[in-house]
Amino acid sequence: MTPENLPSVIRHWIGGELVDSVDGQTFDVSDPVSNTPYTQAARGAAGDIDRAVSAAGAAFPQWAGLSNRARANTLYRIADAVEACHDQLADFESYDSGLPITQAKGQARRAAENFRYFADVIVALGEEAFRQGEEQFSYVVRRPVGVAGLITPWNTPFMLESWKLAPALASGCTLVLKPAEWTPLSASLWPEIFAEAGVPAGVVNIVHGIGEEAGQALVDHPDVPLISFTGSTDTGRHIIRSSAQHLKTTSMELGGKSPAIVFADADLEAALDSVVFGVFSLNGERCTAGSRVLVERPLYEEFTRRLAERAANVRVGLPADPATEVGALVHPEHYARVLSYVETGRKEARLVAGGTRPDHLPDGNYLQPTVFADVERDARIFQEEIFGPVVAVAPFDDEAEAIELANATQFGLAAYIWTSDLKRGHRIAHAVDSGMIWLNSHNVRDLRTPFGGVKASGVGREGGAHSIDFYTESKIVHVALGDVHTPRFGAIS
Repeated sequence: MTPENLPSVIRHWIGGELVDSVDGQTFDVSDPVSNTPYTQAARGAAGDIDRAVSAAGAAFPQWAGLSNRARANTLYRIADAVEACHDQLADFESYDSGLPITQAKGQARRAAENFRYFADVIVALGEEAFRQGEEQFSYVVRRPVGVAGLITPWNTPFMLESWKLAPALASGCTLVLKPAEWTPLSASLWPEIFAEAGVPAGVVNIVHGIGEEAGQALVDHPDVPLISFTGSTDTGRHIIRSSAQHLKTTSMELGGKSPAIVFADADLEAALDSVVFGVFSLNGERCTAGSRVLVERPLYEEFTRRLAERAANVRVGLPADPATEVGALVHPEHYARVLSYVETGRKEARLVAGGTRPDHLPDGNYLQPTVFADVERDARIFQEEIFGPVVAVAPFDDEAEAIELANATQFGLAAYIWTSDLKRGHRIAHAVDSGMIWLNSHNVRDLRTPFGGVKASGVGREGGAHSIDFYTESKIVHVALGDVHTPRFGAIS
């Protein structure tokens, strides 16, 4: 179902105004159900990025000079404005990305909470002070870095944009946001939201476009000292290499191939529910998906059989249908990539569920949730991020093998552990190379906690005070409290 009020053209937002690209170029935006264009978006390039950076630079002194409370009040108003467009946001997000409407409906609430949370953080956050006896006192001054470059992904785009927008604004940075080109529709709501909240012109600038053009220009711009990126590992490596030219600060939240480790003594129903939801929700297009399921051998056959049964019963359908649990994958290119992994998996392992287009959906980017069993550790479907509703299942015999298999990929973003032996659970949590661990829990995010991965899954941490640290620079000021007794080099006695 086509949402109401679709824009005829998605334009840039620069200096508080909706504008076309300098060269007038646009690109088509398609929906994943029909794969036909429904609108066009301005195709930004270096000239548009330069305009946006200049606007952000001009707005920076005023925005950075506000009190933390004043910026927080603006963030609260942004949160209210986000919630006010809840229904339109959900419709836009589902239509543009293929996300089931029931899963899209939580995005406004989560995005609004990001702004409210970071408004609270910046008001409550203190600065450090140190005293060296009676001789010297030192205190830390925290200042915003400057113009932040934010590059966001196409999965749940609006909410993930808010993860970066909220802490950047709370910290006093102005910014240029480059949304993902495959899903720019929900980002078209930000200009009205920011205007309604009273965000000064130039504080937030949005440039649409292709990653290799607009994104690259943002990374290369000498007046953007900081880049926050969420996306693929290969693109993250490229951004880090490009950022080295100007020694930019970077935060990279990259790919994942997260293990879900299930021991024979686990709560079977809870573990099964978590595994199914964790890999098939959001169409499987989530960085923290538990896409490798490692099961202790006494439970392996039963768990694999029941996982396959559940996958076969997952409701695949139109994103706008409230009954749909898995919708359409985001784009034909990505759909083809996921299908290529399914074909690879047929040669590497035992297909026990899915692997084909549902019969009732002859068109669009649809795939029945897919389960491969008996997957070897060197298989591509075990090692490489697929980013779709595809899961690899493998057995293990003991705790040591579970840890070894969990760590046997280049990635280290998330991990899930299911066992009734909490001592063992903690041991494994400490031994698994991963930035985030959930023990007997599905993926519940606390905004206060550090978010990020190790190895090829990322560089740096965001979340809570970690985000404020990223968007600010700290300087230390030392003050003498008494007489200064410095060795008198060169003095004549």
